[in-house]
Amino acid sequence: MHTSFCRLRPLFLLLSFSSYGIIPAAPFTGTYGINYGRIADNIPPPQTVVSLLKATKIKNARIYDADHSVLEAFRGSGLELMVGIGNEYLKEMSLNEERAVHWIRENVQPYLPYTHITGIAVGNEVLGGSDQELQEALFGALKNVYNALNRLQLTDYIEILTPHSQAVFANSYPPSSCTFNENILEYMKPILDLFLKTGSPFFLNTYPFLSYKSDPEHIDINYALFLPNPGVYDANTSLYYDNMFDAQIDAAYAALEAAGYGKMEVRVSETGWASNGDEDETGASEQNAKTYNFNLRKRLAKKKGTPRKPKLVLKAYVFALFNEDLKPGPGSERHYGLLKADGSISYNIGFTGLTPSHSSSSILYFKDILIGSMVIAYTMTSTACITALVLVLML
Repeated sequence: MHTSFCRLRPLFLLLSFSSYGIIPAAPFTGTYGINYGRIADNIPPPQTVVSLLKATKIKNARIYDADHSVLEAFRGSGLELMVGIGNEYLKEMSLNEERAVHWIRENVQPYLPYTHITGIAVGNEVLGGSDQELQEALFGALKNVYNALNRLQLTDYIEILTPHSQAVFANSYPPSSCTFNENILEYMKPILDLFLKTGSPFFLNTYPFLSYKSDPEHIDINYALFLPNPGVYDANTSLYYDNMFDAQIDAAYAALEAAGYGKMEVRVSETGWASNGDEDETGASEQNAKTYNFNLRKRLAKKKGTPRKPKLVLKAYVFALFNEDLKPGPGSERHYGLLKADGSISYNIGFTGLTPSHSSSSILYFKDILIGSMVIAYTMTSTACITALVLVLML
């Protein structure tokens, strides 16, 4: 096939999808996703990552940029991918809708529909931070990205989101008392109004590990790890919480309801537990990380809601796929990975497709397949080679 046709075909098919009313893929299949961070110099290439995700049966992945090598690797995989626009682009994008259009045309549109890009996370933990100019720019950037998607007829396929940290809340205990910080409401409300219009969820980064680390004397480690414990009773709602994760989600629901957005879905953009850290990072251990992530996976697999929203199935992106050895900050930042750099599991949380030795041998297996294919191709006629190449590209 000619290169020019290959570049045009995804857009052509996407427009055909729109013309014939084919229902787009859901933005989140099932309940379990993974954050695929890449601030590291020792992790596998994107093509191997796709194989690892398929082995673990994880269908939803999120990256923090729109790296073209990742987008290309996910092409034809059937996996759903969320891309990100970094904080460093928000101020410029808030002032210029054309900049948002250009970004989508360069980083999203050429890969559709074969790379299933289902969402764009605009910024990360902007509100609640210390950069007021960035806070002021967030809504404009979100609006321009949405308008750009609308102009390109992609709003039925791709949702816009922005992840928030728990710093946007004034308090969270008991869960029913949670409200947004007064100083961010002027920035938060227009965003929530936009998300009501677009049907986007409230994206929340929530870490029981960080809560426990900050106050280990008063927080029961078993409550943070989904282990048997006395739990917490919320007298305002008569709801009982046997784990901190559910309580933190319901705190966000309470804040949304108090602000007038009680019907908005809360989706977890990040959660996880560090397997190691600095000496003062209480609770950072491999055993605790294994316990939290194993129990979190079981909890999400039940496809249930929280005590406050029992019928709204909770969905979460876990942090993270790999340990990222180049991440700045405390030691825990480099120890959230479910997999090691060689693709083997860090600890067993029930991924039946991977074992400590299976992943490494799989990589060698794929290499053997590739080498074998090259040997076979060498003996084929040129016509047969072209035919084989076309078949491979269609996979």
